[in-house]
Amino acid sequence: MSLPHALLTALLEEPCSGSELARRFDRSIGFFWHATHQQIYRELGRLERSGWVESLPPESGRGRKKVYRVLPAGRKELKRWTSERQVPQPLREELMLKLRAEAVIGPTALRQDIKRRMDMHRQKLALYKQLEARDFPPDDASYEVQLRHLVLTAGVMFETLWIEWSEQALKVLAKK
Repeated sequence: MSLPHALLTALLEEPCSGSELARRFDRSIGFFWHATHQQIYRELGRLERSGWVESLPPESGRGRKKVYRVLPAGRKELKRWTSERQVPQPLREELMLKLRAEAVIGPTALRQDIKRRMDMHRQKLALYKQLEARDFPPDDASYEVQLRHLVLTAGVMFETLWIEWSEQALKVLAKK
């Protein structure tokens, strides 16, 4: 996924200022596609120069910010991008290499690292469960809401998998 497409998606959901976009990004898309606020602002400039978004003049008054919205060319680009076939990326996780290394060099401090990571996954899972309870009531079955819920469900499953895997890894590591 690319940052421009993430920003186009967010702006189609709701046109907003750069600062509001960065805040919204941190609370949603940022869970699976990280970007700094600086990267977001830089990319907004590129999107505007490409003719994919436009910034509306700030409303009168001090401290008002310009609002960005997606232009037809940006919507067309997002449709083109979503239609591209993508090959799943292979797992590239340093922890897996560390486990292999521990197998040949003997016990290391890997247990503590896995415990720390497991705590982080538990915290993220708790946050996702809170978001799910707050943002996805069981009676809202609109297509758009269902798709957003699927994204969150993937996050819940991912965190659950890492917690279960960590528990299994700690059992094996406890044998030495």
